[in-house]
Amino acid sequence: MKNTDIKKLSIDELKENIKGEAQKLQKLQFAHAISPIENPMQIRDTRKNIARLETELRQKELAK
Repeated sequence: MKNTDIKKLSIDELKENIKGEAQKLQKLQFAHAISPIENPMQIRDTRKNIARLETELRQKELAK
C-alpha cells in the first residue's frame, strides 16, 4: 500500500488495516518459524506497512 493510498483512509479504515496487517505478520512469522518461507522480505515489508499505517493514524488523531 502506498503512502498516498494510506493518507486517503479514514481512522476506522486505518484501524481495520492495521489489524489485518498484524494478523498477516503473525501468520508469516509462524510459517517462517516452522520452515523458512520463500520470500522472508515479506515479513519486513509487512512490519513497515504497519508502521506507516500507525503513523498516519496517529497524525489523524492529533489533527482532530
